[in-house]
Amino acid sequence: MPDPAYIIFWKPYGVLADADPTAPPARPTFRDYVPVPGVQPAGRLDIDSEGLLLLTDDGALAHRLTHPAYKLPKTYLVQVERAPDPAALAVLRAGVMFRGARLAAASIELLSAEPELPPRAVAVQTARDAPAAWLRIVLTEGRKRQLRHMTAAAGHPALRIVRIAFGPLTLAGLAPGEWRRLTAAELRALRAPRL
Repeated sequence: MPDPAYIIFWKPYGVLADADPTAPPARPTFRDYVPVPGVQPAGRLDIDSEGLLLLTDDGALAHRLTHPAYKLPKTYLVQVERAPDPAALAVLRAGVMFRGARLAAASIELLSAEPELPPRAVAVQTARDAPAAWLRIVLTEGRKRQLRHMTAAAGHPALRIVRIAFGPLTLAGLAPGEWRRLTAAELRALRAPRL
């Protein structure tokens, strides 16, 4: 039996993180970029989001990394419409209610400058009179489209979301569409107990 595979992939915008059998055939998936059989995403990253996707065929580790009890931090750069004022940041920091659940972040920081990211293949659409701002948001649990719901509830809809870190893993050395296997040190860091 071959050793388990552990892969970091920079998922581009518009690429499905899951090979959805109901998706139109023209929709690209991570499998179009990563020709390693048997790997699946550990966690989710929606089609409109970009960035770090961990792929593995080690189901036990994937479950542990994505289970809310372990509170593995995931770091995102989020471009939003207009710069949030202190009141909007307070709303985001306190958390917002959505469908009976409180959506909150471990930390939220308004960035003073635009982060260095490669341009997105499809340009970000912004309102003519609404300059964008960037936030660094860390989540320790994630619900479907959580960042989009949170920023919209605070009056600053998300324009672009890029996951830059998954626990100790980062996108360093990768460009959109590129992937690599984890190093032994990265794998040890992922397996380290967190509770």
